[in-house]
Amino acid sequence: MINDFLSGLDNAGVRDADTQRVLHSWSAQSTLKPLPIAGGLGSTVWDHDGRHYLDFSSQLVNVNLGYQHPKVVAAIQEQAAQLTTIAPAAANATRAEAARLILDRAPEGFEKVFFTNGGADANENAIRMARIATGRDKVISTYRSYHGNTGAAIVATGDWRRIPNEYARGHVHVFGPYLYRTEFWATTPEEESERALRHLERTVQAEGPGSIAAILLETVPGTAGILTPPPGYLAGVRAIADRYGIMLILDEVMAGFARTGEWFAFDAFDAFDVRPDLITFAKGVNSGYVPLGGVIVSEHIARVFDEQVFPGGLTYSGHPLAAASVVATLTAMAEEGVVEHAKAIGADHIGPALRSLAERHELIGEVRGSGVFWAVELVEDRDTRAPLDAASMGRFKSSLLEAGLLPFISENRIHVVPPAVVTADEVASGIAIIDAALGELRP
Repeated sequence: MINDFLSGLDNAGVRDADTQRVLHSWSAQSTLKPLPIAGGLGSTVWDHDGRHYLDFSSQLVNVNLGYQHPKVVAAIQEQAAQLTTIAPAAANATRAEAARLILDRAPEGFEKVFFTNGGADANENAIRMARIATGRDKVISTYRSYHGNTGAAIVATGDWRRIPNEYARGHVHVFGPYLYRTEFWATTPEEESERALRHLERTVQAEGPGSIAAILLETVPGTAGILTPPPGYLAGVRAIADRYGIMLILDEVMAGFARTGEWFAFDAFDAFDVRPDLITFAKGVNSGYVPLGGVIVSEHIARVFDEQVFPGGLTYSGHPLAAASVVATLTAMAEEGVVEHAKAIGADHIGPALRSLAERHELIGEVRGSGVFWAVELVEDRDTRAPLDAASMGRFKSSLLEAGLLPFISENRIHVVPPAVVTADEVASGIAIIDAALGELRP
């Protein structure tokens, strides 16, 4: 039935039908010209006119295992043949196995998984758990962050999307570390870490520690610029949280499950010294094949709800098709060494290639990242670090698409975030396209 419907469609027809009937997110509808995607395989997608694109965006940094992985597709098909859906109040073997595999990758002391439909409601429910567990209200997060588009999650977000959506209470923002554009007059990563921690603790003190339920951080802020934390920062945040009885929530929605070359991004920093109280996840846990997210709950917070009702729930929490995709994804990642591959491809290919670009192009101000999670910051001038203007970024994006690369562009940056299964040859091809596009922009 679907194949019959799709046959004969071209880009123009799909685009017209889509823009006439679908209200797209974060967009003024009259200016939209979305790229129609007909199919994908591995790190490549193609449109309805038969043109192929190397995907350096992983769509929204979620297709970690690549498109159409046969084991994940088969698992979804098998689950659909057995049981397509079940209410969250029922017990379900596939859901339980998905939770087991997730907990197996979490640090010691984590006991349960609360499943959601995606990353936003994962953060929403983590905030709820922290507020109930502490009896406090406020949540501290950073200005350079994105936590999702639901009530509390969007207000916890720091970027512009928060401002027209500020309907939730009890949110406080601070500046996190970002040495390239430091708010703290720092000149070294150590200074940036120390001063950002001082700023955070003074905010805690000024707000009243007894009023603060949680500190919510993206382990590596993603959409805000892939801001890898400087040495000691995450451990310092953990120490501040402990000092004042505050819960630490680490948002691993974008950074988790192979993206940084680790199962969880916090494993890549501070030598495993950091243990959050709650971990939120989505995206890479099943490569986005079926909508799913969740909260990994530490034992001491899980115990709160042994006798007390947890006042939250979702009709599709732990949906069996989504749970089956988690089981297959995490199994395939382990069996095929996907996490290890992501770490190696970043260290041996993506990082060196991007740093080589920086040596040749004055437009590049900074390169940062790990695994398959990189940002290239483009500037008008290296000395002033003035961001490259929007018109130039628009031309840059058009050049990349014309050359067959699907990019992730955010403000004055290109985020190099291919699937974790990307090959060395694909990395070389993608970087060559970026190289050429930069040359066209400023020969």
